[in-house]
Amino acid sequence: MTTTETETTARAGAVELAVAQGGMEVRQFLRSREQVVFTLAFPAIMILVFGSIFKGTIGEGVKFTQYFVTGMIATGLMTAGFQALAIQIPMERDRGVLKRFLGTPMPKWVYFAGKVLMVGVIAVLETVILLAVSSLLFGLKLPDSPAKWLTFLWVSLLGITACTLCGVAFSSVARTGRSAPAVVTPVALILQFISGVFFVFTSLPVWMQNVASLFPLKWLCQGLRSVFLPASFGAHEPGGSFNLPMVGLVLGLWCVLALALCLTTFRWTTKRDG
Repeated sequence: MTTTETETTARAGAVELAVAQGGMEVRQFLRSREQVVFTLAFPAIMILVFGSIFKGTIGEGVKFTQYFVTGMIATGLMTAGFQALAIQIPMERDRGVLKRFLGTPMPKWVYFAGKVLMVGVIAVLETVILLAVSSLLFGLKLPDSPAKWLTFLWVSLLGITACTLCGVAFSSVARTGRSAPAVVTPVALILQFISGVFFVFTSLPVWMQNVASLFPLKWLCQGLRSVFLPASFGAHEPGGSFNLPMVGLVLGLWCVLALALCLTTFRWTTKRDG
């Protein structure tokens, strides 16, 4: 066997390992009833609750439910990427799962590839569920052109990538697995409140808008609103437009920044392990 053939075989084997790791991660997620309910069902429940309470319009013929749904789709992506990993990884670190992984001959990137595949599967499932609930029960209009579907795709991909990398980076903040939910959940909730998920973004105090603009969720929400809301509603956004180039720029910068933080701060073992 030539050197090229050997390298090709090795790469193929590594890809198979990554896919197998991703399959295992998905199965473990589905076996955890609490995770499935919180990650997949909670956003849909929130849409049902808020959609049943708030029935008015917020301008340009846009119902509050339409506005809220776009924020919940963004929240679902953040939950699947940031919140799930920032809680799950410290728990695995605490149980020694990461330390045992280091003792295997598998490349380190396989572990992260498995997490990425799991997040991707969860994100797709969650988005489908939210779109189905919103369109069937609250009349959400799905994108009516290839251009809007393309925007939905690239905004979602950039957003979930940024959230996933942020989740891996933030997983080093919690000292123990037990404290991870208490550390991560308030951060996720605060970001939702200031990023235009539960309230019209421009109705929030200016200082709150400025803080939210530093983080990915605000831009993810704004990008998704350009897909599901009329183009005329862009006048209600900060700056008077949906500003998709800025959405792409900020989310892209967060991908780079979060990746740098992952590479410099990620810990495989707890402090007591040395």
